[in-house]
Amino acid sequence: MILDLMTAIATPDPRDSAGTGKARRLFTGAPPKVLSIAGIDPSGGAGLLADIKTFTALGAYGCGVVAGLTAQSTQGVTAVQLPSAEFVGTQIDTLLADVAISAVKTGMLGQATNVQVVAEKLSKHGQDNLVLDPVMIAKSGDTLLTKEATGLLRDALIPLARVLTPNLPEAGALRDELGPETIKEMTRTCERLHKLLRQENNRWILLKGGHLPGGELIDLLYDGDRMIELRAERFDTRHTHGTGCALSAAITALIPQHKDIPSAVTHAHTWLQQAICRADELQISRTPQTGHGPVHHTHALCIA
Repeated sequence: MILDLMTAIATPDPRDSAGTGKARRLFTGAPPKVLSIAGIDPSGGAGLLADIKTFTALGAYGCGVVAGLTAQSTQGVTAVQLPSAEFVGTQIDTLLADVAISAVKTGMLGQATNVQVVAEKLSKHGQDNLVLDPVMIAKSGDTLLTKEATGLLRDALIPLARVLTPNLPEAGALRDELGPETIKEMTRTCERLHKLLRQENNRWILLKGGHLPGGELIDLLYDGDRMIELRAERFDTRHTHGTGCALSAAITALIPQHKDIPSAVTHAHTWLQQAICRADELQISRTPQTGHGPVHHTHALCIA
């Protein structure tokens, strides 16, 4: 398990026989290298910047491929630009030719050609630990992927996923139907979505239930056999921007450090609840009463 940084700072290194007070090293040996392929949110609340913070907080070395650019703050998005699919592919080839990546996360891909090239490159390089966050529908309800790109995501990229992490509207869109509105419907949706993955062992759906009403959040983790409920308290905060990015990035960081997917996802789920609980501490926006700030990715590094 990753040590809390404050504990690490406060605990002398047992090898420090001279009593110089040097802090214990946070990591032993080289950390796992993980990759996010996503867009840039300049406010740092979501996308690639948030993923890198999450990777670091959970003991992984983060690498990134830029699939999109936004002009964005806690108040919203004002503009989007997308690099060419060729350049996205060149970034992936260049990085993976040199760095041994243990797990990959995809987030905002933005266009069909990006989806296609990411699928081709991950297959080419044999990347088998893919956490796919299908960034298709924003909290506002805005569509973030065209119908063509959604079709490619479903047909070319999702079959490569180790863990697929849709929210409820995205789960519906992937099946060309309305998203589930009850826990019972979520269960059936997990079963249907799992058919989009390779039908082999250790392929998982993590269906996020945050859009359902009520004071308790329930996510479902399903591998075609086991249906695992992950329950959490719903915190009273408006600062939940990038929650889905943070969860999928946390799972990506933890897969190489855990014995199996359920334990990695459970650890990531627990970490995220604290990141949400302490989000109000960040005070990112000049006008926090109107903005939607991020979760606190580095909460374990800060004294509450």
